[in-house]
This record gives sequence, structure tokens and C-alpha cells, in this order.
Amino acid sequence: MASLLEARTPGFNPYSVKYSPYYDSRLAVASSSNYGIVGNGRLFILALGPQGIAIEKAYDTNDAQYDLAWSEINENQCAVACGDGSIKLFDLNVPDFPIMNFHEHKRETFSVCWNPVTKDTFLSSSWDGTIKIWSPTRPASLKTLPVGNCTYSASFSPHNPSLISAVSSDSHLRLFDLRTPVNAKYHLVAQIPIHSPPSIPQSTVLPRLQNGSTYAGSIPSEALTHDWNKYVDTVVATGGVDRTIRTFDIRNPTGGPTAVMLGHEFAVRKLQWSPHARDVLASAGYDMTVRVWSDGSAMPVPVAENTIRVGQELGLMNRHTEFCTGVDWCLFGTGGWVASVGWDERVLVWDAHTLLRR
Repeated sequence: MASLLEARTPGFNPYSVKYSPYYDSRLAVASSSNYGIVGNGRLFILALGPQGIAIEKAYDTNDAQYDLAWSEINENQCAVACGDGSIKLFDLNVPDFPIMNFHEHKRETFSVCWNPVTKDTFLSSSWDGTIKIWSPTRPASLKTLPVGNCTYSASFSPHNPSLISAVSSDSHLRLFDLRTPVNAKYHLVAQIPIHSPPSIPQSTVLPRLQNGSTYAGSIPSEALTHDWNKYVDTVVATGGVDRTIRTFDIRNPTGGPTAVMLGHEFAVRKLQWSPHARDVLASAGYDMTVRVWSDGSAMPVPVAENTIRVGQELGLMNRHTEFCTGVDWCLFGTGGWVASVGWDERVLVWDAHTLLRR
């Protein structure tokens, strides 16, 4: 197979791409006409083969599509987050129309995530400031978690089915634990200020980055994406408008970031930890690049006290000609295959081992 494969989504600008967790040759792409501002959406099911990438199926929706998640209990089902506030569940064995429609959000549904542990629920987050948990067999939501701000990304922990994380426009990473009493906080157990410096006594000097500069935080800005590390159950990475990728240890909510990664020239739109290496993650940005990073946690060089690691950019892929909006790793194979999408109406599948400089 060539080191780069390409497919086009004519008339539709992709927002998200996901590899099937069942097949290494199947991809799903959620896309929108007119850049998601107005118009229809289309879900593309793509098949990878000896001749390249072929469109296997396509499903249209009345409004834009912003995210998708493969079902963890049925290899043929896929949930799609739509601009009218709904989540639609499609089955590849059923043509044209969704088999379920979940509609409670009052504004655009911007992310959807299937529970990878229990596999019997999925969640959605919306610009209306809420997270909703659903069963694929019930049209009404099981639970609503209030965030209060435009919630761009929400996710189940891949290690604990009761932990839910979210990032929003108010520059915070929130953690919900469904095992706790509802009480006044609606299962909220931690709020991590993404752009604040570590909470330290006044007599203590601010921490330094490994490059020698002082880390005093930054002006709060919208957090657009986050992802859980697949190997370390307490590490979450965030990215957003300020172009910086940060990793946090959720055991220390006020301790500031454990690592920062600098290099994107515009906002970071999507983050995805590698399922093959504990220190590697990929990011897609509005600077039209997809970058692969090491957060530095696997490096043998010890970090001095009161010092924040600076991650290393392992390389970049700059074949897109518009905003990069989605990236995903293939679960199978040698661990280097990545799919990325952008507003240039293109889906690129590429081998990180050959395209990224080391």
C-alpha cells in the first residue's frame, strides 16, 4: 500500500474522521456543506482497498454533521452529531435513513463519544452547555450533565466507564464521576483551569519550562478538543484557540500542566493519543497541518523540580490545503497509519513512519 491515499468528499467539508474499531479497512467521515454554516450534512463510509479509497455508502442529513462515533456493540452502526441538536444512529445494513434519532439538545451537537468500557451507552455535548448520556435503544436521554458553557468536546474515560471529561469555551477541563451523588454539582468532581499557572504559595517562584522560560499561564481562551491517554489513566491532553497543547494529571487539578507542546500556528482543532505508544499523540490544526508529538514522558532525561516538560514535535504532514478538522489513528497494524480530514474536501490516509520527519 502507498504511503498516502486520498479520497474526496465533493461538495462537503469534513469535520471528523474515525477508523472502525472492527476493521482496518473501513473509515467514517462526518461532513457538512458550506463549511457547516448552512446546508446539509453527509456521512461517508469509506473502504480502503488495493485500488485506494472507495466510497462504500453515504447518508445525508438535513443539517450539518460535526462529529461521529462508531458503535462499540455493533460493527455496522455509527452515531453522528448534527447541527440541529440531534444525534442520528445509522446502520450500514439499512439504506438512506437513520434507525434512531435522539433530539434533546437546544443547539448544535458538537461531539459524540461511545463508552469504550461498558459499550452500552454513548454521550453527546452541545453548544447549549450540556452533556447528555444515551442508550442506543432509548430515544430519551438517561442523564444530563450541566456545563454552563459551549461544550466543544466530551469523552468517556477509556479506563473507567463512570468518568466523563469535557472542555468548553470557558477555558476549563471538567471531570464528572457518575459514581458520586448527584447533589448540587451534578457529579462534577474537578474543574481544571487550562490556561492558569499552577496554584502555588506566593513565596514560591513560578515553574519554568524545559527551555528555560517562565510559565505564568496565558490569557483564557476557548478549549476546542481533548483526549485521554490510552495507557496512563490519569493523563488528559487539551488543545484550543491559543495554539498550545497541554497535558494534565487529573489527580492534581490545581497543579498546572505536566507538559506543553508548542508549534501550531493557529488553533488546535483535534487531538488524538496514539493507541500504540503512551507518549505519542497527533493534532490537527487550523494551520492546515497535522502534527505528531511526544509529550516527553518516555524520555530518559529527568525533569528538574518545578519544571514543566516541553514535548517534542516528531514531524508534520502538510498536504491539506484548508483547515484540518479531524485526525484518527488506526488501531491495527504497525501503529503508524493515520487518517486526517480538512475543509479542502479531502480525506488523507497516510503512514506516519514515512511522512513524518524524525
